[in-house]
Amino acid sequence: MADTLRIRTAGIVAVQDLGRVGRSRYGLPANGAADQHSARVANVLCGNDERAPLLEITALDFACVPSSDILVAVTGAPADVIVDGVARPQWEPVPVRAGETVRITNIRRGLRVYLAVLGSFEAEYLQGSCAPDTILGFGPALRGGDELVLRTACPPIDHPFSRIPLFRLHAPVPAFPATWTIDVTDGPDRAEFGDTGSRLFDAPFTVSPQSNHIGLRLSGEVPRRVTRGEMLSRGVPIGAVEVPAGDELLVLHRGRGVTAGYPVLAVVTATGLSDLGQVRPGQTIRFRHRTLDQAVTAHRAQRHAIDALRTRVRTAFDTLRIRAPAASAPAASAPAASAPAGHGTG
Repeated sequence: MADTLRIRTAGIVAVQDLGRVGRSRYGLPANGAADQHSARVANVLCGNDERAPLLEITALDFACVPSSDILVAVTGAPADVIVDGVARPQWEPVPVRAGETVRITNIRRGLRVYLAVLGSFEAEYLQGSCAPDTILGFGPALRGGDELVLRTACPPIDHPFSRIPLFRLHAPVPAFPATWTIDVTDGPDRAEFGDTGSRLFDAPFTVSPQSNHIGLRLSGEVPRRVTRGEMLSRGVPIGAVEVPAGDELLVLHRGRGVTAGYPVLAVVTATGLSDLGQVRPGQTIRFRHRTLDQAVTAHRAQRHAIDALRTRVRTAFDTLRIRAPAASAPAASAPAASAPAGHGTG
């Protein structure tokens, strides 16, 4: 029988990866992990390809039990990670023996936690990704009693004397502030807001409970379009800050539809999108203007930090004779239905 990871307490948890990159032309949203940085780091800490399937745990408590010895990494929002009654660190690899219970509780200051396993686990794919798509009904949330088939077992890893795990890999851990600062660049319709466009940066906005993975609704002093005329529907990128008629901003996230007809005042940067994936309803955010060069520099710095971490993980695994899994291709994808072409990230 195959080794498995059995879900004991599900809360809100789904199998995720980095999403359907390049499928907007078929009308498919990108979806994927809302906090891409935390998801990438979790997989890298386990020696996996950063695109490998992992678990995205949202807001509520979670517990699971492996049937064989495994190595896990838990990243994302601060939380209490308990393995068989013992507190363990986030943002570092953690060995787990067969039959031990991994509990993740008290998720705070952010919204989502990511759990990766050495070698990952089996998952179904659609158009090259296992990311759930609520519109298509693909990838339902996991429930208590569900089992995920593990691809790789890991021998027990202990310090030979004190039995303390041998990992201090210094993963790039982002801040989880009380008030978030989200970086944006100018959107294609910035000129249509005249002087009111500066309202985006003048005061904080509050995240509505109606927010989800498709987009966030924000209340505050909303900029107003000063030009007249209808907006034609067109492709919109992930991170588009839209200004509909009314008292809210819409910030499109990874589950967004590929076309829309509202003016786009700004676009959240790649690093800002990961931060936005951790914002909880009721929290406040402030927007910060960045040039394209600044946005690219920040993104490259974040990716460089992950690449450096990957090198440290490889060195540690070689020293401890942990065999990192080879990258595996996704399972055959279901064909995409014919749909209008879109454009934008994803």
